[in-house]
Amino acid sequence: MRSLFAAALLAAFTLFLSCTPKTGTSTASTPAEPTPPAVWDTMGKPVSGEEEAEAEEPAEYSIMDEADVMPEKQQLSDTLPPYNPSHTFEHDLIHTKIEISFDWPKKRANGKATLTMRPWFYATDKVTLDAKNFDIKSVTYDGKSEQLKYDYNNEQLTVHLGKTYTRNDEFKIAIAYTAKPDEREAFGGSAAITSDKGLYFINADGADKDKPMQIWTQGETESNSFWMPTVDKPNERCTQEMYITVEDKFKTLSNGVLVSSKKNADGTRTDYWKMDKPHAPYLFMMAIGEYAVVKDKWRNIPVEYYVEPKFEPYARDIYPHTTEMLEFFSTKLGYQYPWSKYSQVIVRDYVSGAMENTTAVIFGEFMQKTKRELIDDHLTNEKVVAHEMFHHWFGDLVTTESWSNLTLNEGFANYSEYLWLEHKYGRDDADFHEMQEQQGYIFSAAGGGHPLIHFGYENREDMFDAHSYNKGGAILHMLRRQVGDDAFFTALNRYLKKNEYTDVEAHELRLVFEDVTGQDLNWFFNQWFFSAGHPSLDITYGWDETTKKASVTITQNQEGEGVPHIFHLPLAVDIYPAEAGAKPRRENIRVTKRSQTFTFDAPAKPALINVDADKTLLAVKSDDHTPEEFAFMYRNAPLFRDRYEALEVLRREKSDLAKQVVREAMSDKFYGIRQMALARADDSDPAVMAAIVKMAESDPDPGVRSSAIKMLGKKNDRQYISVLQKGLGADQPYSVVDASLDALAKIDPQAAIESSKSLAHDDSDAIAATLADLYAQNPDRAYLSFFEKKLSKMDYMAAFSFFANYQKFLFGLNAPAVLDAGVENLKSVALNMGTSEFRRFAATKAISDLRAGLREKGDTTKAEALGKIVKEIKEKETDPTLKMYYDMFDTP
Repeated sequence: MRSLFAAALLAAFTLFLSCTPKTGTSTASTPAEPTPPAVWDTMGKPVSGEEEAEAEEPAEYSIMDEADVMPEKQQLSDTLPPYNPSHTFEHDLIHTKIEISFDWPKKRANGKATLTMRPWFYATDKVTLDAKNFDIKSVTYDGKSEQLKYDYNNEQLTVHLGKTYTRNDEFKIAIAYTAKPDEREAFGGSAAITSDKGLYFINADGADKDKPMQIWTQGETESNSFWMPTVDKPNERCTQEMYITVEDKFKTLSNGVLVSSKKNADGTRTDYWKMDKPHAPYLFMMAIGEYAVVKDKWRNIPVEYYVEPKFEPYARDIYPHTTEMLEFFSTKLGYQYPWSKYSQVIVRDYVSGAMENTTAVIFGEFMQKTKRELIDDHLTNEKVVAHEMFHHWFGDLVTTESWSNLTLNEGFANYSEYLWLEHKYGRDDADFHEMQEQQGYIFSAAGGGHPLIHFGYENREDMFDAHSYNKGGAILHMLRRQVGDDAFFTALNRYLKKNEYTDVEAHELRLVFEDVTGQDLNWFFNQWFFSAGHPSLDITYGWDETTKKASVTITQNQEGEGVPHIFHLPLAVDIYPAEAGAKPRRENIRVTKRSQTFTFDAPAKPALINVDADKTLLAVKSDDHTPEEFAFMYRNAPLFRDRYEALEVLRREKSDLAKQVVREAMSDKFYGIRQMALARADDSDPAVMAAIVKMAESDPDPGVRSSAIKMLGKKNDRQYISVLQKGLGADQPYSVVDASLDALAKIDPQAAIESSKSLAHDDSDAIAATLADLYAQNPDRAYLSFFEKKLSKMDYMAAFSFFANYQKFLFGLNAPAVLDAGVENLKSVALNMGTSEFRRFAATKAISDLRAGLREKGDTTKAEALGKIVKEIKEKETDPTLKMYYDMFDTP
């Protein structure tokens, strides 16, 4: 998880930097061009580039009156640019049969793979398979004992078949092997998929009593060949059988349906799973553990929810609306879910977020929550469930032929989240989500982007970025608006039916849309799929009283390698008359020049001209409206993005008009707008404070409610204690409880301490950070058990604040024996290479901070002892990123 850890630390540092208030003019930028995060050198100092830009050359020296300026000759490369092609077929893998068992102590798998194959076209007498880091025991024809000759370089196995086969001949080879996923000199991975071991043993020796023993797989991109020999490429596909032998206490999950389960004489059990429809090898999966399985059905297809036993009552909440989504997507696409079952499973220590293994989706443990915990963040689970489910059409049924075309998997899955939110909650929710996705892409592309279809990637893992996901989904949304809903979903249906159970490239998607609409769409695909970047637009407005014409000037400013100098942009423009209650008039324009002016007849100056009125364009826009026009937009334009863009500008204004719009926005129909208005509400106004109190008590959204409660806490006024105590109720979402406790601690610390007594025993970790902060500020031995209970659970970003408060608590107790025991607790975490980097870093920093406090207090002997512990931790740490950060600590 190295890449993820470094990114998370950088995000944490950047968070502190991002708290500086920003100023701006009455110009909306949507999405705003993001400020790139600070880059940190090894000493933790921000690197800002050149200290001072060169002074601009004086105008008189930049004019060359009589010189002939010849364009500089472009330097041409003498080599072809990088190109990553799709896999070249030499053989077709028709069927895979795997028989597998496990050696838990050694973290190995003993397997036998029987592969049915035939030459793709050309006759051949050998076959090459991906088989990484195996001990090869035997290679034979199926059912034969005579060994076939083979060559093996620890990456690929080339089997000499002893005869020549043509494309009309099938053959079966059987390979006995031992897979050793943990026995490698180096491991790969990326920020999206943090390891490439393929097969993972979790708590293999059972030593961690707080973690279940599990085995699971992660195939994408090409990691399943670390536990089974195959042709590990996305454009391959085959049917599948899996015979999985495990201890009888474990449940198994794999692709397809469970055909039989046989108990063996040695106390093990062999489960036989069968997938009778072809899919790509990277989608093969296994999950093994002690699970509760909750069963459901949709159109007579089994639906299963695998969870750890204590979460069994919440299984349907954890995987929300699964059967409703199956119905919705099947109906929307006009193509029924094509597979034999739909199962979902959560695993520990997962190396990604979730994975769309055909019929058997794997999720990380972040999904596993109680019903009360999910009140605060149910949309995360819904979006992830929708994303992985939609892959069963786009990714599993129809699969990208190469990683260069990954967006044909991930762009569609990303867009499924919009479709589901639009269906279930309405367009405001969907548009809010899409805006966040666009901003994520634009932020990532600030330092330079690449084409969506990217043949020149350096590493295939690099394709799992905000281009393939966020930009891909945004472009599909624009394509939908371009051709219309009926044509869009008709084209998707034809695309699926035409390409089912096979692989595709982007041109096949274009050709289907052209067949359905009758339009030439090369212009759209060339600029959005095969070019880099996005438009950067300045939009200005004019009015000519004499001619009674309104004008809009759109200037494109985008630059960069591979970015179109001019984007072709069909846009809707809504013109709002000045007369009260008059309906807007829609004009459709096409931007085809670097700078272009459009004029419109109008009897009077319009109250507002709204460019990109559908709010679907992926672009950075600087919109030169007046505050009055933005206020009109907020009050009259129909979409969430209209209100958001208007409020984004007006909340930075100090005029009475701007304050009035902010007050109106506090009662907006959409929670995201109310949240945004709260952040800039004028709490010196009694009427505004009354509204904030009302929101704190009864806003339907827990996020808005908790934000309002935090504002009450900042007032440090005892009149709000009753509101805060109400927020501590057992029926309240954890975010509201957390905000209420934190606010109460600011106003009446003793009341907060008293209220915390019942909360400290709650099994959820949702309020642990606030409790830890409260107890660190008010240290007492009575709270020691709380820290010791939570110490083994706090992880990821939450570990930073919790461990910091633990060391403050230990220091504040002024109890040497308790301090010594606490240091041993921290040391055991820091030296445990089996726990996360987040926890190890947080524990080490806590020891370092304790040492600094002891040194300041004058206890140099104990400070030196802690310094030696930090030095020992650094020497034994195996992660180079952590070692780099430990260099920041002042070790002796």
